Amino acid sequence: MTSTATPFAKLDRLSTILGHLCGYCLLLMVLLAGLVVLLRYGFGIGSIALQESVLYLHGAVFTLGTGFTLLHQGHVRVDIFYRQWSPRRKAAVDLAGYLLLLLPVLLFFAIASWDYVMVSWQRLEGSPESGGLPLVYLQKTLLLGLVGALLLQAVAEIGRCVLILRGPQS
Repeated sequence: MTSTATPFAKLDRLSTILGHLCGYCLLLMVLLAGLVVLLRYGFGIGSIALQESVLYLHGAVFTLGTGFTLLHQGHVRVDIFYRQWSPRRKAAVDLAGYLLLLLPVLLFFAIASWDYVMVSWQRLEGSPESGGLPLVYLQKTLLLGLVGALLLQAVAEIGRCVLILRGPQS
């Protein structure tokens, strides 16, 4: 249900920017993982910081890319009946899913992770490993980034569903 000619184009654009950023993170992640392997097995050099960088990028891709995935309808869906339905019926089912499933789960996730992230920020939590990155608090903040990225795109998708349901009856 994506369209750039809707009032939700700015939210779609933000999700697209985050999705492209995740693409660059994936490329960097692959290069760093290759470097870790090359250094370890080619030169006998290990780097906790490089290994943790790969993990941080992996977390960023999976949390910040959720809105982009929703924009392109890439989340798991069973289309046995759905694909044959009219746009209005699809919009009604999608709207129910967003309101009854996605938004409550996002609310729970935000509430459940808030203290976890805030305590990490208060401590400016770093890696427990010697030579690790001192940025664990940023890694944990990605939990709230997931909520934000998915919530922004959910707002756009909910708006699109409402527009379809309010549109002309067919």
